Amino acid sequence: MQFIKPGININFIGRKYLAFALSGAMILATIISLVWHGGPKYGIDFAGGTVIQIKFNAATKISDIKSALRQLGIDASSVQQFGDHKNFEYLIRTDIASETADDISLKIEKTLENITGNKAEIRRVEMVGPQVGKDLREKALLAMFFALLFITIYISGRFERVWFKSAVMAGGLMLSVYVFKLFAVSIPFLMAAALIVTLILFWVLELKYAMGAIVALIHDVTITVGLFSVFDKEFTLPIIAALLTIIGYSLNDTIIVFDRIRENLRKYHKRRLDFILNKSVNETLSRTLLTSLTTLIVLIALFVLGGGIIHDFAFAMIVGIVVGTYSSIYVASPILLAWHKGLK
Repeated sequence: MQFIKPGININFIGRKYLAFALSGAMILATIISLVWHGGPKYGIDFAGGTVIQIKFNAATKISDIKSALRQLGIDASSVQQFGDHKNFEYLIRTDIASETADDISLKIEKTLENITGNKAEIRRVEMVGPQVGKDLREKALLAMFFALLFITIYISGRFERVWFKSAVMAGGLMLSVYVFKLFAVSIPFLMAAALIVTLILFWVLELKYAMGAIVALIHDVTITVGLFSVFDKEFTLPIIAALLTIIGYSLNDTIIVFDRIRENLRKYHKRRLDFILNKSVNETLSRTLLTSLTTLIVLIALFVLGGGIIHDFAFAMIVGIVVGTYSSIYVASPILLAWHKGLK
Protein backbone atom coordinates (compact mmCIF):
# COMPACT_ATOMS: atom_id res chain seq x y z
CA MET A 1 0.00 0.00 0.00
CA GLN A 2 1.36 3.40 -1.04
CA PHE A 3 0.54 6.21 1.37
CA ILE A 4 2.86 8.83 -0.13
CA LYS A 5 3.86 9.03 -3.77
CA PRO A 6 7.45 7.94 -4.52
CA GLY A 7 9.96 10.66 -5.32
CA ILE A 8 8.80 13.01 -2.56
CA ASN A 9 11.60 15.25 -1.32
CA ILE A 10 10.75 17.09 1.90
CA ASN A 11 13.78 18.83 3.38
CA PHE A 12 13.63 17.26 6.85
CA ILE A 13 17.35 17.57 7.53
CA GLY A 14 17.31 21.25 6.52
CA ARG A 15 14.86 21.91 9.36
CA LYS A 16 16.92 20.10 11.97
CA TYR A 17 17.68 23.24 14.01
CA LEU A 18 13.99 24.08 14.24
CA ALA A 19 13.32 20.48 15.32
CA PHE A 20 16.11 20.62 17.90
CA ALA A 21 14.68 23.86 19.27
CA LEU A 22 11.21 22.29 19.55
CA SER A 23 12.60 19.18 21.26
CA GLY A 24 14.69 21.34 23.59
CA ALA A 25 11.61 23.38 24.54
CA MET A 26 9.60 20.22 25.31
CA ILE A 27 12.40 18.73 27.40
CA LEU A 28 12.83 22.04 29.27
CA ALA A 29 9.07 22.07 29.96
CA THR A 30 9.41 18.51 31.29
CA ILE A 31 12.20 19.52 33.68
CA ILE A 32 10.30 22.59 34.90
CA SER A 33 7.12 20.58 35.45
CA LEU A 34 8.94 17.83 37.35
CA VAL A 35 10.68 20.38 39.58
CA TRP A 36 7.40 22.25 40.11
CA HIS A 37 5.55 19.08 41.12
CA GLY A 38 8.43 17.72 43.20
CA GLY A 39 9.06 14.81 40.84
CA PRO A 40 6.69 12.32 39.19
CA LYS A 41 3.32 11.65 40.79
CA TYR A 42 3.59 8.02 41.81
CA GLY A 43 0.49 5.85 41.88
CA ILE A 44 -0.42 3.21 44.40
CA ASP A 45 1.98 0.71 42.77
CA PHE A 46 5.02 2.82 43.63
CA ALA A 47 4.00 5.03 46.57
CA GLY A 48 2.21 2.42 48.67
CA GLY A 49 -1.19 2.77 50.31
CA THR A 50 -4.71 1.80 49.29
CA VAL A 51 -6.94 2.61 46.33
CA ILE A 52 -10.66 1.83 46.51
CA GLN A 53 -13.02 2.14 43.55
CA ILE A 54 -16.60 2.55 44.72
CA LYS A 55 -19.88 2.83 42.83
CA PHE A 56 -23.07 4.53 44.07
CA ASN A 57 -26.60 4.10 42.80
CA ALA A 58 -27.06 7.89 42.57
CA ALA A 59 -25.03 11.10 42.33
CA THR A 60 -22.98 11.68 45.48
CA LYS A 61 -21.11 14.74 46.67
CA ILE A 62 -17.36 14.37 47.09
CA SER A 63 -17.61 16.41 50.30
CA ASP A 64 -19.97 13.76 51.75
CA ILE A 65 -17.51 11.01 50.82
CA LYS A 66 -14.68 12.88 52.52
CA SER A 67 -16.88 13.47 55.59
CA ALA A 68 -17.49 9.73 55.84
CA LEU A 69 -13.74 9.05 55.51
CA ARG A 70 -12.97 11.50 58.33
CA GLN A 71 -15.34 9.58 60.59
CA LEU A 72 -13.13 6.54 59.97
CA GLY A 73 -10.01 8.53 60.79
CA ILE A 74 -8.84 8.68 57.18
CA ASP A 75 -7.69 12.28 56.81
CA ALA A 76 -4.89 11.90 54.27
CA SER A 77 -7.07 10.87 51.34
CA SER A 78 -8.09 12.05 47.89
CA VAL A 79 -11.41 11.42 46.19
CA GLN A 80 -12.09 11.88 42.49
CA GLN A 81 -14.81 10.91 40.06
CA PHE A 82 -13.87 7.94 37.90
CA GLY A 83 -15.00 7.11 34.38
CA ASP A 84 -18.31 8.36 32.97
CA HIS A 85 -20.18 10.76 35.26
CA LYS A 86 -23.38 8.77 34.67
CA ASN A 87 -21.86 5.73 36.40
CA PHE A 88 -21.46 7.50 39.79
CA GLU A 89 -18.08 5.86 40.41
CA TYR A 90 -15.28 7.34 42.54
CA LEU A 91 -11.66 6.53 43.34
CA ILE A 92 -10.60 6.84 46.97
CA ARG A 93 -6.85 6.99 47.63
CA THR A 94 -5.45 6.74 51.15
CA ASP A 95 -2.02 6.29 52.69
CA ILE A 96 -3.23 3.36 54.82
CA ALA A 97 -0.71 0.54 54.55
CA SER A 98 -1.86 -2.90 53.52
CA GLU A 99 -1.05 -4.23 57.01
CA THR A 100 -3.76 -2.02 58.56
CA ALA A 101 -6.36 -2.13 55.79
CA ASP A 102 -7.77 -5.65 56.11
CA ASP A 103 -11.36 -4.64 56.81
CA ILE A 104 -11.26 -0.99 55.69
CA SER A 105 -13.37 -1.73 52.58
CA LEU A 106 -16.38 -2.97 54.54
CA LYS A 107 -16.14 -0.09 57.01
CA ILE A 108 -15.98 2.49 54.20
CA GLU A 109 -18.94 0.93 52.39
CA LYS A 110 -21.19 0.98 55.47
CA THR A 111 -20.14 4.47 56.57
CA LEU A 112 -20.66 5.90 53.08
CA GLU A 113 -24.17 4.46 52.90
CA ASN A 114 -25.02 6.01 56.30
CA ILE A 115 -23.61 9.46 55.45
CA THR A 116 -24.75 9.80 51.81
CA GLY A 117 -28.01 7.85 51.94
CA ASN A 118 -27.00 6.10 48.70
CA LYS A 119 -26.19 2.45 48.29
CA ALA A 120 -22.45 1.93 47.86
CA GLU A 121 -20.68 -0.99 46.19
CA ILE A 122 -16.95 -1.65 46.41
CA ARG A 123 -15.73 -2.45 42.88
CA ARG A 124 -11.99 -2.72 43.41
CA VAL A 125 -9.43 -2.58 46.22
CA GLU A 126 -5.67 -2.33 45.65
CA MET A 127 -3.29 -2.30 48.60
CA VAL A 128 0.51 -1.95 48.39
CA GLY A 129 2.89 -1.58 51.31
CA PRO A 130 5.39 1.33 51.19
CA GLN A 131 8.43 -0.98 51.03
CA VAL A 132 6.88 -3.01 48.20
CA GLY A 133 6.11 0.24 46.36
CA LYS A 134 9.71 1.39 46.73
CA ASP A 135 11.05 -1.93 45.44
CA LEU A 136 8.69 -1.83 42.45
CA ARG A 137 9.77 1.73 41.64
CA GLU A 138 13.45 0.79 41.67
CA LYS A 139 12.91 -2.35 39.58
CA ALA A 140 10.85 -0.41 37.03
CA LEU A 141 13.65 2.13 36.55
CA LEU A 142 16.25 -0.62 36.28
CA ALA A 143 14.09 -2.42 33.70
CA MET A 144 13.96 0.71 31.55
CA PHE A 145 17.71 1.27 31.88
CA PHE A 146 18.69 -2.28 30.91
CA ALA A 147 16.22 -2.19 28.03
CA LEU A 148 18.07 0.86 26.69
CA LEU A 149 21.43 -0.82 27.37
CA PHE A 150 20.70 -3.98 25.37
CA ILE A 151 19.17 -1.91 22.58
CA THR A 152 22.43 0.01 22.17
CA ILE A 153 24.37 -3.26 22.01
CA TYR A 154 22.07 -4.51 19.25
CA ILE A 155 22.24 -1.23 17.28
CA SER A 156 26.05 -1.04 17.48
CA GLY A 157 26.51 -4.67 16.48
CA ARG A 158 24.01 -4.60 13.63
CA PHE A 159 24.88 -1.30 11.96
CA GLU A 160 28.57 -0.86 12.77
CA ARG A 161 29.71 -4.49 13.22
CA VAL A 162 31.49 -3.64 16.48
CA TRP A 163 30.22 -6.32 18.81
CA PHE A 164 33.40 -6.19 20.90
CA LYS A 165 33.08 -2.45 21.48
CA SER A 166 29.44 -2.97 22.36
CA ALA A 167 30.42 -5.60 24.92
CA VAL A 168 33.03 -3.24 26.41
CA MET A 169 30.43 -0.50 26.65
CA ALA A 170 27.89 -2.82 28.27
CA GLY A 171 30.49 -3.98 30.79
CA GLY A 172 31.41 -0.38 31.58
CA LEU A 173 27.80 0.59 32.14
CA MET A 174 27.02 -2.40 34.33
CA LEU A 175 30.15 -1.66 36.37
CA SER A 176 29.15 1.98 36.80
CA VAL A 177 25.66 0.93 37.97
CA TYR A 178 27.21 -1.54 40.43
CA VAL A 179 29.62 1.07 41.83
CA PHE A 180 26.85 3.65 42.28
CA LYS A 181 24.69 1.07 44.07
CA LEU A 182 27.55 0.31 46.49
CA PHE A 183 27.40 3.94 47.61
CA ALA A 184 23.62 3.67 48.16
CA VAL A 185 22.92 6.23 45.46
CA SER A 186 19.21 6.80 44.79
CA ILE A 187 17.90 4.95 41.74
CA PRO A 188 16.80 8.07 39.76
CA PHE A 189 20.25 9.66 40.24
CA LEU A 190 21.90 6.34 39.38
CA MET A 191 19.94 6.12 36.12
CA ALA A 192 20.82 9.71 35.18
CA ALA A 193 24.51 9.11 35.90
CA ALA A 194 24.48 5.85 33.93
CA LEU A 195 22.91 7.55 30.91
CA ILE A 196 25.59 10.27 31.01
CA VAL A 197 28.28 7.57 31.12
CA THR A 198 26.50 5.90 28.17
CA LEU A 199 26.69 9.02 26.00
CA ILE A 200 30.36 9.54 26.90
CA LEU A 201 31.17 5.94 25.93
CA PHE A 202 29.34 6.39 22.63
CA TRP A 203 31.53 9.36 21.82
CA VAL A 204 34.79 7.70 22.89
CA LEU A 205 33.99 4.42 21.08
CA GLU A 206 32.53 6.26 18.03
CA LEU A 207 29.21 4.39 18.06
CA LYS A 208 27.29 6.95 16.03
CA TYR A 209 24.24 4.82 15.14
CA ALA A 210 23.75 3.80 18.77
CA MET A 211 24.12 7.45 19.79
CA GLY A 212 21.37 8.52 17.37
CA ALA A 213 19.04 5.72 18.52
CA ILE A 214 19.57 6.19 22.26
CA VAL A 215 19.19 9.98 22.11
CA ALA A 216 15.91 9.52 20.23
CA LEU A 217 14.66 7.00 22.81
CA ILE A 218 15.62 9.20 25.78
CA HIS A 219 13.90 12.09 23.98
CA ASP A 220 10.67 10.06 23.58
CA VAL A 221 10.53 8.79 27.17
CA THR A 222 11.41 12.20 28.63
CA ILE A 223 8.67 14.04 26.74
CA THR A 224 6.09 11.35 27.59
CA VAL A 225 7.03 11.61 31.27
CA GLY A 226 6.84 15.40 30.96
CA LEU A 227 3.29 15.35 29.63
CA PHE A 228 2.26 13.05 32.48
CA SER A 229 3.75 15.55 34.89
CA VAL A 230 2.10 18.54 33.17
CA PHE A 231 -1.34 16.88 33.31
CA ASP A 232 -0.67 15.61 36.86
CA LYS A 233 -1.22 11.98 35.90
CA GLU A 234 0.01 9.10 38.03
CA PHE A 235 2.85 6.72 37.21
CA THR A 236 1.82 3.12 37.74
CA LEU A 237 3.08 -0.26 36.53
CA PRO A 238 0.91 -0.13 33.35
CA ILE A 239 2.53 3.23 32.51
CA ILE A 240 5.99 1.68 32.83
CA ALA A 241 4.79 -1.06 30.47
CA ALA A 242 3.63 1.69 28.08
CA LEU A 243 7.04 3.41 28.25
CA LEU A 244 8.83 0.13 27.47
CA THR A 245 6.45 -0.42 24.54
CA ILE A 246 7.17 3.12 23.31
CA ILE A 247 10.90 2.38 23.44
CA GLY A 248 10.39 -0.71 21.27
CA TYR A 249 8.09 1.05 18.82
CA SER A 250 10.35 4.10 18.41
CA LEU A 251 13.38 1.87 17.99
CA ASN A 252 11.63 -0.07 15.23
CA ASP A 253 10.98 3.17 13.32
CA THR A 254 14.57 4.29 13.82
CA ILE A 255 15.98 0.97 12.60
CA ILE A 256 13.94 1.19 9.40
CA VAL A 257 15.41 4.63 8.67
CA PHE A 258 18.94 3.52 9.63
CA ASP A 259 18.67 0.50 7.32
CA ARG A 260 17.82 2.76 4.39
CA ILE A 261 20.66 5.13 5.32
CA ARG A 262 23.11 2.22 5.30
CA GLU A 263 21.88 1.12 1.86
CA ASN A 264 22.05 4.65 0.45
CA LEU A 265 25.54 5.25 1.83
CA ARG A 266 26.74 2.48 -0.49
CA LYS A 267 24.55 3.56 -3.38
CA TYR A 268 25.31 7.30 -3.22
CA HIS A 269 28.76 7.18 -1.63
CA LYS A 270 29.88 10.26 -3.60
CA ARG A 271 27.01 12.46 -2.42
CA ARG A 272 26.91 14.63 0.68
CA LEU A 273 25.75 12.99 3.91
CA ASP A 274 22.87 15.43 4.41
CA PHE A 275 21.51 14.48 0.95
CA ILE A 276 21.72 10.76 1.80
CA LEU A 277 20.03 11.21 5.18
CA ASN A 278 17.23 13.31 3.74
CA LYS A 279 16.65 10.87 0.88
CA SER A 280 16.55 7.94 3.29
CA VAL A 281 13.98 9.63 5.53
CA ASN A 282 11.80 10.50 2.53
CA GLU A 283 12.00 6.97 1.12
CA THR A 284 10.79 5.46 4.42
CA LEU A 285 8.27 8.21 5.16
CA SER A 286 5.26 6.36 3.70
CA ARG A 287 5.93 3.25 5.76
CA THR A 288 6.57 5.29 8.93
CA LEU A 289 3.39 7.36 8.69
CA LEU A 290 1.19 4.45 7.64
CA THR A 291 2.34 2.32 10.57
CA SER A 292 1.93 5.20 13.04
CA LEU A 293 -1.53 6.19 11.81
CA THR A 294 -2.92 2.66 11.91
CA THR A 295 -1.54 2.21 15.42
CA LEU A 296 -2.98 5.55 16.52
CA ILE A 297 -6.45 4.59 15.31
CA VAL A 298 -6.45 1.63 17.71
CA LEU A 299 -5.01 3.67 20.58
CA ILE A 300 -7.51 6.49 20.14
CA ALA A 301 -10.32 3.92 20.24
CA LEU A 302 -8.86 2.55 23.49
CA PHE A 303 -8.51 6.07 24.89
CA VAL A 304 -12.11 7.04 24.09
CA LEU A 305 -13.90 3.73 24.64
CA GLY A 306 -11.62 1.71 26.90
CA GLY A 307 -12.79 3.14 30.22
CA GLY A 308 -10.93 4.69 33.13
CA ILE A 309 -8.73 1.69 33.90
CA ILE A 310 -6.91 1.82 30.56
CA HIS A 311 -7.24 5.58 29.95
CA ASP A 312 -3.76 6.62 31.18
CA PHE A 313 -2.07 3.68 29.43
CA ALA A 314 -3.70 4.66 26.12
CA PHE A 315 -2.73 8.31 26.70
CA ALA A 316 0.92 7.35 27.25
CA MET A 317 0.93 5.20 24.12
CA ILE A 318 -0.64 7.94 21.96
CA VAL A 319 1.94 10.48 23.13
CA GLY A 320 4.75 7.97 22.67
CA ILE A 321 3.74 6.99 19.13
CA VAL A 322 3.46 10.63 18.02
CA VAL A 323 6.75 11.65 19.65
CA GLY A 324 8.48 8.44 18.54
CA THR A 325 7.51 9.04 14.90
CA TYR A 326 8.74 12.62 15.17
CA SER A 327 12.07 11.57 16.73
CA SER A 328 12.74 8.93 14.06
CA ILE A 329 12.55 11.66 11.44
CA TYR A 330 13.86 14.77 13.20
CA VAL A 331 16.16 13.48 15.97
CA ALA A 332 17.86 10.15 15.19
CA SER A 333 19.05 10.97 11.65
CA PRO A 334 20.15 14.58 12.36
CA ILE A 335 22.24 13.21 15.27
CA LEU A 336 24.23 11.22 12.70
CA LEU A 337 24.82 14.38 10.69
CA ALA A 338 25.82 16.36 13.80
CA TRP A 339 28.26 13.58 14.71
CA HIS A 340 29.78 13.60 11.23
CA LYS A 341 30.27 17.38 11.32
CA GLY A 342 31.64 17.22 14.86
CA LEU A 343 34.41 14.87 13.76
CA LYS A 344 35.57 17.20 10.99
